[in-house]
Parts: sequence; C-alpha cells; structure tokens
Amino acid sequence: MVLERERELLVRRLEAIGVIKSKRVRRAALRVPREMFVPPKYVRDAYRDSPLPIGEGQTISAPHGPPGPGDTWCL
Repeated sequence: MVLERERELLVRRLEAIGVIKSKRVRRAALRVPREMFVPPKYVRDAYRDSPLPIGEGQTISAPHGPPGPGDTWCL
C-alpha cells in the first residue's frame, strides 16, 4: 500500500535527523497509522512532515516535532 511505503520513508527521515533514536520508537512509528488521526481529506498528506488540520482550529503536530516539550520521541 502507498501509505505504508510513505510511513516507512518518513520513519527513515526521522531516524536520519535524530528524531527517532530507539528501535522501540521505530517499531511504534511503523505500526501506528498516522492517517487514522487526520480527516479523510488529508489522508494523502498524512506522512508529510508538516502539521495537518484536524478540525476545530486544531492541528496534528508535524512528525519531526517532539511529542513533549523539548523531548525526542521515546516510549
């Protein structure tokens, strides 16, 4: 599937820039379908490294951004 390939490419890019550092986070990033968290009209953009609108004036963060203040992805 195209989205699975895009997910893999995004994970590789995030590893290359040091956002994803552990195997556990890599596995989680490959398993969690980001497209499930965006409105249908943005599914094709789910793996762009940019924030996406999710409704009510809110956005889902860009994947390169840390999930917590000043932190890198960790589990």
